[in-house]
Amino acid sequence: MISIETFVVFLPFIGAVLSNLKKNIFFGQVISITLVAISGLLSWYLFITFSQNSTIDLFSWISVGSLKINWALNIDRLTTIMFIVVTTVSTVVHLYSTGYMEHDKGKSRFFSYLSLFTFFMLVLVTSGNFLQLFCGWEGVGLCSYLLIGFWFEKYSASKAAIKAFVINRVGDFCLLVGIILIYCTFDTLDFIEVFDRASLGGFPIVEVLGIKLSTIHIICILLFICCMGKSAQIGLHTWLPDAMEGPTPVSALIHAATMVTAGVFLVARCSPLFELSLVAREVMIIIGSITCFFAATVAIAQNDIKKIIAYSTCSQLGYMFIACGSSAYNLGIFHLMTHAFFKALLFLCAGNVIYAMNHEQDIHKMGGCYKKIPFTYALMWIGSLALTGIFPFAGFYSKDLIIENAYSISKFAFIIGILVVFLTSLYSWRLMFLVFHGKEKNNKTHKLPKIMLLPLLILAFGSIFSGVWGENILSITDASFWQGSISITSSEHSVPIYIKLLPMLFSFLGMLLAYLLYVRNSFKNINNKSLVNFLRNKWYFDEIYEYLFVRPVRFFAIILWKFFDVKIIDSLGIGGIVALAKHSSINSLKLQTGRIFDYAVIMVFGFIISIFYIIFRV
Repeated sequence: MISIETFVVFLPFIGAVLSNLKKNIFFGQVISITLVAISGLLSWYLFITFSQNSTIDLFSWISVGSLKINWALNIDRLTTIMFIVVTTVSTVVHLYSTGYMEHDKGKSRFFSYLSLFTFFMLVLVTSGNFLQLFCGWEGVGLCSYLLIGFWFEKYSASKAAIKAFVINRVGDFCLLVGIILIYCTFDTLDFIEVFDRASLGGFPIVEVLGIKLSTIHIICILLFICCMGKSAQIGLHTWLPDAMEGPTPVSALIHAATMVTAGVFLVARCSPLFELSLVAREVMIIIGSITCFFAATVAIAQNDIKKIIAYSTCSQLGYMFIACGSSAYNLGIFHLMTHAFFKALLFLCAGNVIYAMNHEQDIHKMGGCYKKIPFTYALMWIGSLALTGIFPFAGFYSKDLIIENAYSISKFAFIIGILVVFLTSLYSWRLMFLVFHGKEKNNKTHKLPKIMLLPLLILAFGSIFSGVWGENILSITDASFWQGSISITSSEHSVPIYIKLLPMLFSFLGMLLAYLLYVRNSFKNINNKSLVNFLRNKWYFDEIYEYLFVRPVRFFAIILWKFFDVKIIDSLGIGGIVALAKHSSINSLKLQTGRIFDYAVIMVFGFIISIFYIIFRV
């Protein structure tokens, strides 16, 4: 009998196949949405009725020597949390897309990609071993490439898809090397067996660049680097703003519930390993903190509504890694859950704004939109209040807990976290004031289909109540809730009341400054163009990478092409053989004169040569 867990995972795959039916596009869409919605309902059922961890073996996958791997579904509390996050947001995005992509010629292909994306994410979160996880990981990367470059006729979209694919290959390579090292160290790839054997210790020491490191440190650092790529942490983040070239529903799915959260999930899943590597956790805190600050500063100077929200995602992921680096994996997953709701809400509300404003994305060309799309305006307020951590919205519970935990673990992360609360509030309300308030700059607006409004109520509900539900009802911060699915070693810390109030205070200060700058137009004489350009150009990471990597690689490729491919392969290799055959055939034509005398002379010479050959051979 097929289990409910199997239905949850494979229904989106069936939807991906059926949604691409060419004869009846509408039927294909209905099937795709229905199957994803059923998967979502079953996910909630599993979450509510979950009692104990289990493993469901589907079939024997690999059996080579001592390596035996079954394709299995690993069901625990972490899996069920990811189930409801992925399938709920995916269902809303599917419904929303019926309106947003209504007039697009490739909408059947679009729904197929969305469902396939959901399927691979579910494969990833249900993996019981590293190799199966790698399949889901690569599948998510492939689907992101297809969705970012969905409008492949646009050069910018095609380029953005390639950029995302290539940069993520850096992280994927580290994941593959890490998996190989895990197998060499533990002689298995099964999660439970790896974690049990790792707890015994006794790891060999390896010297890397003159530094002696235990193999567990190398494994964890490699795993974290691969998470940096998927979760757009600083250094491997440059694909993120370009990914906005895809349709807006794609941005909501990629940057809320699927691809970018995969990195945080992997760290939480491998928490027993990371608990053995203080070095990796310290690196995680530093990278997460820097990313948090970097992305928030860049978001302040962006004018594209989608890029502002995208950099906001990058910054919030930094918070999640700060939590994981502090051994508070439960807080990292808690923020992942709340963030999925309010960030998907913000992206889809941005999609409504773009749709209503004739696909205009520059916030400086908007204004007064609260009169034109009041329902979206109200929902955008909910999303922004949750993002900035205002009580009692979802972000208040999850983000503040991370900051309070950082106060006791890392003062550096705490200071950055508080500062980023201010910056988050500043760029969030800058967006709100410039888009919805002020003077109207575009009188022509499109009426929004109801299907682009009603599903957002689900996300708005989650943005308001998921925080209090998670902390006070589920007790998601308690170790007992997780039933051993993640390692939780961080203990309760006593935090002064003024520290608890600081994030709320800084959030209100950011809102006040945004109001003064963008509504009252105060401080308009202050204009630091060099700082604005620095932030608008994203700290010049793209330009630095262009000089350090792109140009040298391109120059080396040109040299190989001109001197190796053209002069050796073409001239002496395949091209040389072709030229020799052509030259020989041309010369052989000269023997065909058509005169009997010439043929007779050739026959005589041939006879003489044959006689000499026979005589001298003997």
